[in-house]
Amino acid sequence: MIRVENLNKHVETVQGRLDILLSIQLAIQYGETVAIVGASGSGKSTLLSLMAGLDLPSEGSVALAGITITDLDEDGRANVRSRYVGFVFQSFQLLPALTAHENVMLPLELAAVRQPRKAAQRLLERVGLGARLTHYPNQLSGGEQQRVALARAFVTTPKILFADEPTGNLDSVTGSQIIELLFELNHEHQTTLVLVTHDEALASRCGRRIRLEAGCIVDASSTRT
Repeated sequence: MIRVENLNKHVETVQGRLDILLSIQLAIQYGETVAIVGASGSGKSTLLSLMAGLDLPSEGSVALAGITITDLDEDGRANVRSRYVGFVFQSFQLLPALTAHENVMLPLELAAVRQPRKAAQRLLERVGLGARLTHYPNQLSGGEQQRVALARAFVTTPKILFADEPTGNLDSVTGSQIIELLFELNHEHQTTLVLVTHDEALASRCGRRIRLEAGCIVDASSTRT
């Protein structure tokens, strides 16, 4: 489902070249759950961004569902994302001028899906927010906002879900609830899940852990004993 070959990312600074990722080789199978872990500055979020086609590498390639997205322009990468990818972010990334219902409807409307209102309502009811459809993000708690974000991510039935610190802005109890919901939805939709996290307990819920140090993969072992 995801193939990364000889991926490098570096930027030029006043002190010289800064290497962020070095010679990343990675293959993620359909339906796999993978956690990317490592210290701050190890390159986790950069790797996620490159795999999702939100940024381009300095060298190397990324393929999603057999499509080499690093060969495409921004419009082409956006088209692949709309067909295959869902996102969940630490900061929720909900549109403040839209209600919960409208936020979840938006990707369906952009994809010209018929009857987006009903599909969005079903997902919001599934995540326990059936009574909050008309509420705006600033009227929702952090946990409720992340539930809206989960509903938005899964409503298009993506083949791949990228999650960047999905519980990072939540307290431990709310974070645990979101983790349970994330894995329940992922199991129901049979999505390939790739998440960045500092939370080792969350990482252990995934089938495989990819550990980065200074931009290099130092471990890619199964979490199963």
